[in-house]
Amino acid sequence: MSGAAAATGTSDNGVTFQGAWAEWPVGRQGENQPYHFANYNFTLVATVSIEGVPKEGSIPVMGATLNDDGNTVLQELSYNNNEKKWQFSCGGEAPEKLSSTLGAEKTQHVVILVRSGNQSSAYVDGQRVGDEPCTLGNNTLQEISHFYIGGDGDKTRSREGVSVTVTNVLLYNRPLDEAVITALNNNQIFIPKTMAGNTSLSPVSRSNRSAEHVAEGATGDAGTMRGSGLLPSLLLLLGLWGFAAP
Repeated sequence: MSGAAAATGTSDNGVTFQGAWAEWPVGRQGENQPYHFANYNFTLVATVSIEGVPKEGSIPVMGATLNDDGNTVLQELSYNNNEKKWQFSCGGEAPEKLSSTLGAEKTQHVVILVRSGNQSSAYVDGQRVGDEPCTLGNNTLQEISHFYIGGDGDKTRSREGVSVTVTNVLLYNRPLDEAVITALNNNQIFIPKTMAGNTSLSPVSRSNRSAEHVAEGATGDAGTMRGSGLLPSLLLLLGLWGFAAP
């Protein structure tokens, strides 16, 4: 966990970030990089709900930054409450280019980021944001510094009064296709609670056998988080970060 952790709380429904954000290091872990695959292919899944309205602009919900001097945003899914639109930006594209009005009547959403080589997509409740994937570019290797949820750095500090509650997070080391993404959304994958201090790998529960087949091999992974203001067991409170092998 990293950032200005003011007014951040926990509940049975997950962890709420208000003026704070969660960060999952990838390239920042130094020589030991268990998530190096994210530089090429991954699927990041989270269940989130958003409360409050920003004074201006959009609410950054989930994204990834490059491991460069400027922490350039590689991919970001955001929500514009004024327009009731989800927006996706990547590869320098304006977020308005890829936007969709999805599930405006809902309070909780399954949000997904996918990277397949130099192509990237975002999904909300099983539906793609925008009509087509976004191109990340064909330049030098775009190494990821970290994933973030609920905002990232200075962009988060300007969103006081807006909170993002995160229930479950899963990271797959491959791009999932749309059929699997739909199944993930329909089955509302749930990660069981664990006792504090238990960082051993534990299976991910699913509501039925179909979803279990879809995400076969998924396990909880305690991972690493940075910062101040939240309990060291933040990952456990989130229901554990999930890491799914092929």
